[in-house]
Amino acid sequence: MLSPLPFALSVGVLAFLLGVIWGGPFVEILRRLGVGKRIRVELAEEHQKKAGTPTMGGIMILLPTILMTLALNLVAILRPNAAVTGSSILLPLFVLFGFAVLGAYDDYEGIRRSHGRPLGEGITPRAKFAAQVILALIAASIMSLYDGGFQFANELPIPLLNIRIPLPPILFIPIAAFLIVGFSNALNLTDGLDGLAGIITASAFAAYGIIAFLQGQIFLVQLCFILVGACFGFLWYNAHPAQLFMGDTGALALGATLATVAIMTGQWLLLPIIAIVPVAEAVSVILQVTYFKMTKGQRLFRMSPLHHHFELSGWSETQVVQRFWLVGLLSAMAGVALALL
Repeated sequence: MLSPLPFALSVGVLAFLLGVIWGGPFVEILRRLGVGKRIRVELAEEHQKKAGTPTMGGIMILLPTILMTLALNLVAILRPNAAVTGSSILLPLFVLFGFAVLGAYDDYEGIRRSHGRPLGEGITPRAKFAAQVILALIAASIMSLYDGGFQFANELPIPLLNIRIPLPPILFIPIAAFLIVGFSNALNLTDGLDGLAGIITASAFAAYGIIAFLQGQIFLVQLCFILVGACFGFLWYNAHPAQLFMGDTGALALGATLATVAIMTGQWLLLPIIAIVPVAEAVSVILQVTYFKMTKGQRLFRMSPLHHHFELSGWSETQVVQRFWLVGLLSAMAGVALALL
């Protein structure tokens, strides 16, 4: 019997192999269904060539992850006398599934005319945000109020000092919900270049998989490394030039799940470091919009999110992805180091 970490790494490899095997037929199915991506008209000509590339590729990550995680933990979930940490794996799976359904609906609406809106626009931002908040509040409330399985809930961890300050549910729930919604949207903003969101996500989940292992949260370790393997399988088809895009189906779900995992490990203050690239992407959009309104039309960046600014500054798409990945990998390493101190 393999020990927990080698076993988790092995199932991650299996998730990758399964993704590579079934990814080709999956891409072909999406092509035949006409599930094509619409491209912003203001983007460079190189991006316009991507119009029509199949989207909703997040299904390729989420479906095997949910099925494999449930299969590996079925006994622990169903057995009455099983450890409560076994059943707690249902929470990140609920977040993964719930945000995936929301993202899939948005992607679907974005590829057809609906309610008089232009083709490619998707559901309204207000409706999408409201659904995200509802899902996040449900997840945060379960973590805060469920008796067992979430040992770090209702705490404010202070890295380096190894101090945990108790937080009442009235504070913990909105903070946790804010993180889930915030990182769901941050990763969605990151999903704009071939391979970028997938490799940044895999690096962050690998970091939290190590942290969960050191805490003895074996169920969470398995989930993290299954997601790493599934992301790598997706990247097989999403590497430049991409045959498949993640879409909101994957980006919303993975960002929300990453925040959920961070909260479950109790190391959520390290999340802006471990996932520094999505944070930078989101901050660039906020700054761009704020500056545009304050200056009545001037721009702080050439274009936001941040990766488009560097593209318009002369970096090739491959250079942006590789350099952002280097930053993301090193920040993930720094986050794990801080968690160990």
